[in-house]
Amino acid sequence: MTSIDVQDLTKEYGATRAVDRLTFRVEPGRVTGFLGPNGAGKSTTMRLVLGLDRPTSGTATLGGRAYVTLEEPLRHVGALLDAQAAHGSRTARDHLRVLAASNRLPERRVDEVLEEAGLAAVARHRVRTYSLGMRQRLGIAAALLGDPQVVLLDEPSNGLDPEGIIWIRELLRRLAREGRTVLVSSHLMNETASFADHLVVLGRGRLLADTPMRDFIHARVDPAVRVRTTDGAALRDLLARHGYDAVERDDREDGGDGDERWIVRHARVEDIGRLVSGAGLPLLELASVEGTLEQAYLDLTATEAEFAARPPARPASQRPASPPPPTRPQEA
Repeated sequence: MTSIDVQDLTKEYGATRAVDRLTFRVEPGRVTGFLGPNGAGKSTTMRLVLGLDRPTSGTATLGGRAYVTLEEPLRHVGALLDAQAAHGSRTARDHLRVLAASNRLPERRVDEVLEEAGLAAVARHRVRTYSLGMRQRLGIAAALLGDPQVVLLDEPSNGLDPEGIIWIRELLRRLAREGRTVLVSSHLMNETASFADHLVVLGRGRLLADTPMRDFIHARVDPAVRVRTTDGAALRDLLARHGYDAVERDDREDGGDGDERWIVRHARVEDIGRLVSGAGLPLLELASVEGTLEQAYLDLTATEAEFAARPPARPASQRPASPPPPTRPQEA
């Protein structure tokens, strides 16, 4: 079994420390999401793991070995860092044939990965004619060429259509089920939540979290319960007596059929269900409101973003009127 081991890893560019004493391990048999704001050090860390840059200090190894010591590295590690890496004048098949020959891989693997990536029909087209999504597929095909035990992908869903997103999601899960080590960097929180088992989160080059995804969400997003009833006043009084904070939702959000909808914060379904049932209140809906990866991620990284947009200014028509300037008294 092969893991990615990052130990006290630091990378400085002049006075800038892009990676700051990082230590974490990416285990086989699960998909690890690699998250962080722009400038957090994710791409630099992946480059250090792949031997494309040298660390200032610390180590990054694959199964205990540095990438640069691997013979025929595509047999051990597959990576996609840049979908534009393939030369535009080559066909997709020729691009993969060169990679296969340089790592003594059988040519049949070229056709196998082209088929798996959905590119068999356009394999003899020049790469410059490819869309971004097709180039992404080609990059993923190249990463799979050597049937590696370790796979690193940087923003693999970028440019993919809905069918392609479903394909990459299922591919990542399959690779993990086969016992491979999978590290995926992404800014798409909803997509990461659909495939990741574990998370490593960076901020300004430092490690912010290294934890199972469910634990990450539950630790940062309070549980809540959605309740729908025809007797909102009684529900509100019942919950208040038991110390629960309930907020009424706007009916227009759910069609405006007259039923009263409430969100009970810091609560769990079983507790609210017992209260409502014991009080004999009419209940039309009782459901858990699950926290999202996006909520938990934003909560953790709110102060770590290097680049953040300002809130949009309100239109002039919505701004409060400025008081008139003071009038100077006229001289006699």
